Amino acid sequence: MSRIEQLIAELCPDGVEFKELGKIVNIINGFAFKSKKYSKEGIRVIRISDVQKGRISNDSLKFYPTESQNEIKNYLLNEDDLVMSLTGNVGRVAIISKEHLPAGLNQRVACIRAKNKNELLIRYLFHLFDMDCFERDAMNSSSGAGQKNMSTIWLSSYKIPIPPLPIQQEIVRILDTFTDLDAELQAELEARKKQYEHYRNQLLNFEGKEVEWKTLGEVGKVCMCKRVMKHETNSSGEIPFYKIGTFGKEANAYISRELYDDYKKKFSFPCKGDILISASGTIGRRVIYDDKPAYFQDSNIIWLSLTNNMLLNKYLYYIYETIEWPVEGGTIKRLYNDNFKKIKIPIPPLAEQERIVSMLDKFEALVNEELPAEISARRKQYEHYREKLLAFEPLVS
Repeated sequence: MSRIEQLIAELCPDGVEFKELGKIVNIINGFAFKSKKYSKEGIRVIRISDVQKGRISNDSLKFYPTESQNEIKNYLLNEDDLVMSLTGNVGRVAIISKEHLPAGLNQRVACIRAKNKNELLIRYLFHLFDMDCFERDAMNSSSGAGQKNMSTIWLSSYKIPIPPLPIQQEIVRILDTFTDLDAELQAELEARKKQYEHYRNQLLNFEGKEVEWKTLGEVGKVCMCKRVMKHETNSSGEIPFYKIGTFGKEANAYISRELYDDYKKKFSFPCKGDILISASGTIGRRVIYDDKPAYFQDSNIIWLSLTNNMLLNKYLYYIYETIEWPVEGGTIKRLYNDNFKKIKIPIPPLAEQERIVSMLDKFEALVNEELPAEISARRKQYEHYREKLLAFEPLVS
């Protein structure tokens, strides 16, 4: 018998009481921070976009002036506060740590604090709300067609199991082992990404070295697929059709095998190993064509068909990552073919290109495949144990 089973048999053999959340926690709504008052440093603003699944994102930090602290004193966050998204991807939760402080709670983000710490552990609540079933409940209860909005009234009435504190403590101890490991792996992944960028920039820096430089137009021909009309696509089918929005992701449109075979035979089509790049929106996203049947949106997705043997496609793949693309346009940025062809790149001997590719391939495999696979496996293990540990029978009255 496990420690959890022993505790349940001893402390709650007849089941666990389910309570409305509002009876055991205080739910605090956020403050309407004025974006025009954002500053370069000061009090961090915790926004909806910062609350990712199980963690606080540091991708796009926003700050409020320190001198505004008195104005927002009722919305200042504490270490170990639980925050939850109330708009968009509703029901996502994260824990505030020391590194996030000082921080203020933005509107449409809720802060949840236990009324009695001898009855409820916030870390227990975090693991409970981090479950997919809660997110589904939150989404289903929310209003709004395009963008979902969760009501804190609904949240307050949401019933959760409240086992005795020793059981909560044991659950938290077990599950925190997994989340701590996940955090370590995430930290290692970030460190490896920085290491990869350092070596990539070092290996591809040819300043002061004797190396030939040529424009992309001199080493290859800019190509794109034949235009596919909307009426020629379907929401399901055999051949995936990648538009700029799904490029590098999962296709949501398809074309017929007949059209694919016809266009592939008559018009430009990438060869295995060619580097496809996005020429609209987020410029320079790269995909190595793997020779699997697929078709790509014309003009928005292009590739360079090499016309000589002085350049390796995989070397070009890494060079693309270092280029400052000469984009044009307003809301939607574009990389036009003429500008693309004028870009100059260094072309070292093939042996040097192979050496560079070999080194960068090892780093890229680590940051894009090996570590993410390890993180995914640990996450699934955590979810498995979480589902088992948090499955309580209601108290029999």
